[in-house]
Amino acid sequence: MKFIVAKDFTAYLEDLERMIQNFSREGSILSTGRNEIRIFKLNGKSINVKAFKIPNAVNKIAYRFFRKSKAQRSFEYASILTQKGIGTPLPIAYAEENRLTFGRSFYLCEHLDCELTFRDLSATDVQLLQEFTRFTFQLHEKEIEFLDHSPGNTLIRRNAEKHQFFLVDLNRMNFRKMDFDARMKNFSRLTSEKAIVQIMAAEYATLIGKPEDIVFDKMWFYTNQFQEKFQRKKRLKKKLKFWKS
Repeated sequence: MKFIVAKDFTAYLEDLERMIQNFSREGSILSTGRNEIRIFKLNGKSINVKAFKIPNAVNKIAYRFFRKSKAQRSFEYASILTQKGIGTPLPIAYAEENRLTFGRSFYLCEHLDCELTFRDLSATDVQLLQEFTRFTFQLHEKEIEFLDHSPGNTLIRRNAEKHQFFLVDLNRMNFRKMDFDARMKNFSRLTSEKAIVQIMAAEYATLIGKPEDIVFDKMWFYTNQFQEKFQRKKRLKKKLKFWKS
């Protein structure tokens, strides 16, 4: 098994390896489904271990020989975010089962207890939405395109002065200079509520120095575009489920 550990955690290599070896028998289950996440303890600290779903036959070959695995990308992208001063759980290690083809992969990071995600926000949370917009603007200014910028992938920790934001589910990300359209499109997955988009557009317009109506129109255009595509997929899945039954 390939096992890569961040330099600050090399002293705990054996403990981390045991988490992977005993993953199905130990640890507290946090979530199951396509991927499974369990929480382990290391020197009194909580470690988040994510086991990615075993890929299909084509991707087994691709991840073995041609593409970086989701676990490797998560680890490397988290390291880049940390270097750029962007909040994300501290990356600790990743592991891959490589035989003739690619098997399971795991990503290990610190576990953060946070009170909220973007999904919990409403149009009444004006200040928090403005802070979140400033956080997203900071991503864009630092040439970070978080492709899964969706409601559950930003953890929010309450603070007396301001909130802290942490990105999770990091395996889809680009690092490039983003033009205005790319920046606006990056908001498209977050919400379908017009009032929330209006608050974010107003704040982003101030930050980027563009008229508010131009920012809102473009942000709302990409939001609607994503929602239409999302609803089409839902309808197609229902039809396929009907014909299979």
